[in-house]
Amino acid sequence: MSIHATLNDVLMRLSRNINAAEEYVLKQSEYSNMTTNDMHVIEAIGLEEPKNMTSVARALMVTTGTLTISVNSLVKKGFVERTRSEEDRRMVLVSLTQYGIKAFNCYKKFYADVVEAVTAELSEEEQSILEKTLGRLSRISNLLRLRR
Repeated sequence: MSIHATLNDVLMRLSRNINAAEEYVLKQSEYSNMTTNDMHVIEAIGLEEPKNMTSVARALMVTTGTLTISVNSLVKKGFVERTRSEEDRRMVLVSLTQYGIKAFNCYKKFYADVVEAVTAELSEEEQSILEKTLGRLSRISNLLRLRR
């Protein structure tokens, strides 16, 4: 199999398997009412200061209208809260509630466990090669994203 076919196969399988694993972990947790999309929105909002809807939508590569639908659901579920900016009352800011922060930390732990599983059997040299290769893939991914 060529490197192109192998990389294509690996990327497609990784995408499917990660999505399936995220869904499984959510369904087995106290966050069974969440979708993987909900978790991606929570991750994009993050733990820092409240963010405006436009910046979150841009990070997720969706429209603000699409994000509004997701945020409405997350507000109803108690994960996210909306506030008005003190500087510009027209601007809506979103942030995580305590329940949302707990879900965010659960999501981060899932990925920390994935990273540990991937690196556990690699030598330091293999880890270094993987880090450089993934860094290049990430830069290429960012370039592809900019072309959208």
